[in-house]
Amino acid sequence: MRNIKKLHKAEYRPMGDLKTWSPLPTRNLQMIDPFIFLNHHGPQVYPPNNDGLPFGPHPHRGMETVTFILDGDIAHKDSDGHYSVIESGGVQWMTAGRGLLHSEISSDEFKEEGGPLEILQLWVNLPKRLKMMQPAYRGLQKDQISIWKNEEGSIKAQVVSGNFKGIRGAFDTPTSVSLSVVHFDKDSEVQLEIPKSDNSFFYVIRGRLEVNEIEVPELHLAEFSKNSEILNISAKEESILLLGHAEPFEEKVVFGGPFVMNSEEEIQQAYEDYKSGKMGSWE
Repeated sequence: MRNIKKLHKAEYRPMGDLKTWSPLPTRNLQMIDPFIFLNHHGPQVYPPNNDGLPFGPHPHRGMETVTFILDGDIAHKDSDGHYSVIESGGVQWMTAGRGLLHSEISSDEFKEEGGPLEILQLWVNLPKRLKMMQPAYRGLQKDQISIWKNEEGSIKAQVVSGNFKGIRGAFDTPTSVSLSVVHFDKDSEVQLEIPKSDNSFFYVIRGRLEVNEIEVPELHLAEFSKNSEILNISAKEESILLLGHAEPFEEKVVFGGPFVMNSEEEIQQAYEDYKSGKMGSWE
């Protein structure tokens, strides 16, 4: 079985009235190549006539954002002309590539009516050869995402990208990243095989799971070694897991706010290109 090196509890980093937990990066874990950032917003309930999500227009370059809407909604707009409102159970995948501006706010309906909200956003790095690729965006509602279920129906996986036990993900991606959101009933269990060469990403959103005889509570990220392909997962209570794996790029990574590049010079160039309007304009 694949050994767990360490468990990392998400750090609480609220953004105004938005509850936010961040398991990556933290003081003890910078990244799990190519997974570089995760914010877990909520769960919480917004009252009627709220201000919604605070993520107005901002730029990105050199990475991808994958946004999982467990509750609530997100209205996405970007400088390449994409617009969508994705609701509970849906997923947004944006490849920033050479750069664009986007906003992620709540819909007018959500701001007016309020309701439960829980959203996760994962940043996935792009390799050097793809950092300046054409930007892309796609948003899918819950019923458009591939599903794997076990025979008992006690485990259900939304297969977002890659492959999960023979089911192909709903999103085609420029790299080999596999991502799924897995829902477990209490006392359910499954065995998974992850290629030995891949890095694993294992974050318990809700509940309590045991993986390879180690218990992982909610709001914890498990850091694995690469000694085996096997993950044996059992649910001690009803649980939700964000599961990913991918081949690491093993390249230098330099962060500059919303930009993720391979050198400080490329970060500086990104800021210059943003200021000069080369990442698009906002109306």
